[in-house]
Amino acid sequence: MADDSGSDLLLVYGTLKRGQANHQQLAGSPFLGETRLDQLVLHDLGPFPMAVPGDGHLIGELYRVGRERWPALDHFEGVPRLYRRWRWLSSEGHWLWVYLGLPRQVRHARRLEQGVWSGISRPGRQDGRADASSRQDS
Repeated sequence: MADDSGSDLLLVYGTLKRGQANHQQLAGSPFLGETRLDQLVLHDLGPFPMAVPGDGHLIGELYRVGRERWPALDHFEGVPRLYRRWRWLSSEGHWLWVYLGLPRQVRHARRLEQGVWSGISRPGRQDGRADASSRQDS
């Protein structure tokens, strides 16, 4: 959803969220709240999550990102090798960008039924939440 200010909306659901290890990648980008995306399934890959198209939903944080930042964010997210940047319609009816993987990339990863990733999971944790000792926040 482009606007006249040269910015676009980005939904993040993993290490770019507030309080997570890579949030500094969004420094200066205004936080606009949380939103939900349907027809996506969120999976826990351990150090980070990955969403793929499917029968589910995810809840993430919405940011307004200046267009000049997209090349750096795409590089950080490993586009096109690891993720691809897709336009997706939010449950509120706004088009936004989201980084998605492919179903084959998550075939052995645990699905997060609630659609929320809370941080790095450690072996043995079944809830997808991070232990304080495992956080890599900077």
